[in-house]
This record gives sequence, structure tokens and C-alpha cells, in this order.
Amino acid sequence: MSTRPTLCVLISGNGSNLQAIIDRIADGSLQARIGCVISNRPNAYGLERAREAGIDAHCLDHQKFDDRESYDIALKALIEQYQPDCVVLAGFMRILTADFVDHFSGKLVNIHPSLLPKYKGLNTHQRAIDNGDREHGVSVHFVTPELDGGPVIIQSKVPVFDGDSAVDLAARVQEQERQLYPFVLNWICSGRLKMKDNKAVLDNEELPVSGFESD
Repeated sequence: MSTRPTLCVLISGNGSNLQAIIDRIADGSLQARIGCVISNRPNAYGLERAREAGIDAHCLDHQKFDDRESYDIALKALIEQYQPDCVVLAGFMRILTADFVDHFSGKLVNIHPSLLPKYKGLNTHQRAIDNGDREHGVSVHFVTPELDGGPVIIQSKVPVFDGDSAVDLAARVQEQERQLYPFVLNWICSGRLKMKDNKAVLDNEELPVSGFESD
């Protein structure tokens, strides 16, 4: 019997994308298993989601470490216990060191609430509204040492309506996130998607800078 690819999911909060991944595994549309869920915050509700699904749940509290480097060394060691095929950042609100990122190069993916390269970092929804954008969205990308700068795998766009608040826009984007992330993880787990020479490559074809667009 073949072994399904193992995911390690890193979270900091509610874990809605984690739940979407759990649900897609449960209904058979994502052929993978989650080896563990790790949070840097002890009160992250995503840890409870993991426990309810029978998944190993760990809190590695960043406040108990003296610096970013020592935290990432401990995080790497914990992840390696599960020998994951892919490390999934699902609302993990930490900037990772270059050593950590390089160690998991090609296995590390993130979902970011903007149409990269627009709005790297935080407060993306308010920034899109403040700039008068008529469309916004979400990107899934491979992680490289440059913050939110790794090769884009896929993007999905949402409209920005007059009168939208950041909360309104976030809800619209999060709906797309929950559909998009399991979709991309299927590509990774089936071996169709890889990072080569700092490019996202799907079915041996290099994806464009904006990734595989999904409207």
C-alpha cells in the first residue's frame, strides 16, 4: 500500500485554511496526511482543530526563545521528526530565517492575502482599499528568503466594491484561500508541482510570474 505524502502545517491563529485542508483530506479530494500542526502561539484555535481531527498538535511558543535563530532551529528539529514532504504555512505569522527556508527549499509553501508582488507583509486588505484598487486577491507561492518574494504558483482575484471595509474584503479573500490552498497541495502531493531554479514548474512547464491564474 502506498504511503500518502505527509504535510506539516504551521499556524498562528484560527486555522481556517488548516480546516479546509483537513476537510479535503477527509473527503478524499486531497491525497495527503497531516503529520503535525505547529503553532507559535499557545492560544491558537487551529491547535484545537488539529486535536479534534486526531492530528499531533504542538505549540512552540516564540516568546520562550531569545532570538529568531534559536526559535527556527527548534522549529526545524520539531518538523524533521515528521519527515514531511511539504511544510505548509497557513497563517503562520513569523518571518523565517534564511537558514530555515533554505533547509526546506522547494518543500515550503505559503498563502498570502494579496496579488503578489503587490502588498507584501501585513494589512494587505486596507492597503488595497486605500490605494483605490478595483481588484484584490490571494497568492500561493513557494517560500524563499525574501519576504513574500518566492515564485508565485497561483493567484485568485476578488473584486473590491465601493464601501468595502478591510473586514469585508478579508472575508472575500479568505473564501478563495480555502479553495485554493488544497488545490495547490494536490499538485505538490501528486508530484506535478516543483520549484526549480527559483521558478514554479507545473507538469514540467515553467509558470508565468503571476502563476497559474484562477479567476
